[in-house]
Amino acid sequence: MSAQSQHEARAAIRPVKERVEDDLIARPGVVAVDIAEKVSQGEPTGELSIVVFVEEKKPEDALRDADVIPQEIDGVKTDVQELKIVLQHAVRYAEVKAQVDTGAYTTITGGIGIGPARTVFLSPPDVPSPGNYVFVGTLGAIVEDRTTHARMALTNFHVGAVNNTWSVGDVMVQPSRVDGGPATGHFGTLTRAVLTENTDGSVITIDTGRATGISVEGIGAVAGQGVASVGMAVQKRGRTTEHTFGNVVSTDFTLSVDYGSDVGPRTLRHQIRIDTDTTQSTRFSDHGDSGSVVMDMSRNVVGLLFAGSDDGVMTFANPIQVALDELGVNLLVDTGTLFTRPPICDTFLTKPVVCNLVSLTTVCNFITKTVICSQITKPKLCLDLQTSSAICVITKTCPTTLTCGPGGFDPGQPIQQPGGRGLGGQYGDPDDAVQSIFVAGYLAALEAVDDAVQSEG
Repeated sequence: MSAQSQHEARAAIRPVKERVEDDLIARPGVVAVDIAEKVSQGEPTGELSIVVFVEEKKPEDALRDADVIPQEIDGVKTDVQELKIVLQHAVRYAEVKAQVDTGAYTTITGGIGIGPARTVFLSPPDVPSPGNYVFVGTLGAIVEDRTTHARMALTNFHVGAVNNTWSVGDVMVQPSRVDGGPATGHFGTLTRAVLTENTDGSVITIDTGRATGISVEGIGAVAGQGVASVGMAVQKRGRTTEHTFGNVVSTDFTLSVDYGSDVGPRTLRHQIRIDTDTTQSTRFSDHGDSGSVVMDMSRNVVGLLFAGSDDGVMTFANPIQVALDELGVNLLVDTGTLFTRPPICDTFLTKPVVCNLVSLTTVCNFITKTVICSQITKPKLCLDLQTSSAICVITKTCPTTLTCGPGGFDPGQPIQQPGGRGLGGQYGDPDDAVQSIFVAGYLAALEAVDDAVQSEG
């Protein structure tokens, strides 16, 4: 199926999926609904369908009639596939040490591990045994408050706030306490947190005087933001799996995920689903990577990672624009790292150029021949040109202005000298350029005269 055909098929299925997804996701064992390729006997069919994801597939005779997924809905085929979804923060007892990239960073930037300084009391079934736990996730990117213009760190609700016991001003630390960071190693304070059907997010106001970088560790400067699309190659850098690669397979993913504690199950809609690019990465994300930003291969942020499948095959992210809007922040972009067009000409081009006017006179020696019109039957017209001498005057002139490039300077376009060398010697020696034009014209005039003579000979 071509990209255009797939786009059209998704557009046709989408309203049906959105109309029935609440009913489907409310059925026992259903964790997500999406538009995806139907699989039959373990093989993809190439046909898009409404896919209902369940934690465990069961035979129809083990289900109530009301819980059976129909084979077709309004003419759209369905499919049932297994999936176990997990939030991707890491939870540990306060004294337990952590796994990957536990480093402390003097400059606060995207892609590094962070967590609350506080502990949170949890009990089964959220954890194996009751106790005070500490948490770790990833700082996604540096953002700016739309009102105060304060610099903030973007991450998930379940990383910064954890649950509904959070408060504005909760201290955040880097590295996290899971990673051995002290409770006194704070870099900022929790300012806002939202958990809606669109966004799992929070923002942390960074301490005054703390250095920040508008980049993602191991990837580079944040170039901008974009919109995820099916087939897009993406990357991310998180605290646990670090720099990994994947591909967007859906932007229609609806899932129900249990946040546990005092939050419980929540449904998020229109989410980005990413499959791991197994040619480059074992898995796209894991526990501790929650809060990472998902970027395209040009370093434009398209999503905010918050969950994934327990086997590492799939990862889920909020579309970045709606997350920023609901948190009241703007993504900070490094606009000073790439210059593709020179804003001004080099300084030597701004100096006045004096052109020495030169006037050259060339005598064109026409060959005068006597023409005898000997044919009686056909009158022949003898042109006056054959009995006259001509003086050809060629005047060398100077350009009135010296521009930055051929055809004038357009500040919105790169400056190129013929031959692709950019700004070069031709702009510093106007006499050479004018002389070459003069000589070319002079030679062309001589050739024209010679042709005329030859035709009359």
